[in-house]
Amino acid sequence: MEEASFNWIKVADYASELVWQSNQMCIVEADGKKITLALKDEQIFAFAHKCPHASGIMADGFIDLAGNVVCPLHRYRFSIQNGRNTSGEGYFLRTYPVKNSEEGVFIGFKKSFLGF
Repeated sequence: MEEASFNWIKVADYASELVWQSNQMCIVEADGKKITLALKDEQIFAFAHKCPHASGIMADGFIDLAGNVVCPLHRYRFSIQNGRNTSGEGYFLRTYPVKNSEEGVFIGFKKSFLGF
């Protein structure tokens, strides 16, 4: 992941100010999109707000022991690291890079080929 190829959008000054649910997930808005954040092993992961199968709200699911986010509707599982469907249905969950530093929590969006 080359940092210069991303637009970094700040979503919080500190991870502790985000409104984490009991399942260690929350929903934020960045670049006009709703994004789900998940906290796993003290690391923040970002992925699509809705399941690519039937639009279940991913933040209403849970993170399993293998580190997959599980959709609350049909229990489809996706890697929170790369979005790969690990339960075999062939879908892909969009993921986003996250930077968590003393400057804040940022989500990366790929720049278009025009540089915007």
